[in-house]
Amino acid sequence: MVPFSILDLSQVGEGNSVADAFANTARMARQAEELGYNRYWLAEHHGMPGVASSATAVAIGHVGHHTSKIRIGSGGIMLPNHAPLIIAEQFGTLEALFPGRVDLGLGRAPGTDMRTARALRRNMENGVDSFPYDVAELQAYMEPPNGTEPILAVPGSGAKVPIWVLGSSTYGAQLAAQMGLPYAFASHFAPDLLHQALRIYRQQYRPSPQNPEPKVMVGVMGVAADTDEEAKYLFTSMQQAFAALRRNERKPFPAPVRGLQLSPEERQMVDHMLQYAVVGSSETINRTLETFLAATGADELIVSMPIHDVEARLRSVEIFSRSPSMQKV
Repeated sequence: MVPFSILDLSQVGEGNSVADAFANTARMARQAEELGYNRYWLAEHHGMPGVASSATAVAIGHVGHHTSKIRIGSGGIMLPNHAPLIIAEQFGTLEALFPGRVDLGLGRAPGTDMRTARALRRNMENGVDSFPYDVAELQAYMEPPNGTEPILAVPGSGAKVPIWVLGSSTYGAQLAAQMGLPYAFASHFAPDLLHQALRIYRQQYRPSPQNPEPKVMVGVMGVAADTDEEAKYLFTSMQQAFAALRRNERKPFPAPVRGLQLSPEERQMVDHMLQYAVVGSSETINRTLETFLAATGADELIVSMPIHDVEARLRSVEIFSRSPSMQKV
């Protein structure tokens, strides 16, 4: 048994508004808390009409105000988009508002297309990968002050918010291992290097005072329903969304369709990228999760539930919580 967590993008469904998306996020977070999930993380993306969580720290605060004990945080903040000092201040503020509940997951990708990334105006011109240095700088801002700091993060100094490294390649695994940080692999959309990255992370891990042992979180897309057929129908929303990304089509998160038609190339891409998706009835979910968790040896599972209808999404949250693999908190 391992803890289960939720990864949310505050999906803006076709026919709904951003306000609807945030209201749905609050409902989902409350239910996740009631059902014993460990964390509720939000992801930073930009320029996507189907994703409302671009101002991630603000959205985390929204979730914090609608919950009381579940851990809240980022899965993740795309650090190349931000000055480390700003993130230290934002998450220091969140920690002051919701003490002992806040996590800071950090990613290296921009979370958007290159044109939008340039509009974010950070680290796009010199070609130097500053991510390791930015992570270290951010850590330093959140250490307890000793009176000699040339720059002080207020709030932030002394906040000691737990930091996770997020990744979809061996790069993040190596960095997390070298820095003695927990590691979350984005297997929910980037399956290829999952097992290699986890092996490297565990083999190269250097214990730190905060994290004496390696800690691995793995992600899946999860769609649970009362029947396999219904779950597969609901999952067509995510399949359509991935195909639209391939076509560079920007649109809200699509409603599911019966008899989804994709080109052979799109079908191959979608099936490959979503190969670790967990879709089906309670029995199918339980069987698939048991196999996946055994294969990865993960310490925690984080589930993204790409379901257009909020009532169906809440039902999926409930069904996943009944899995024998879930350790409730």
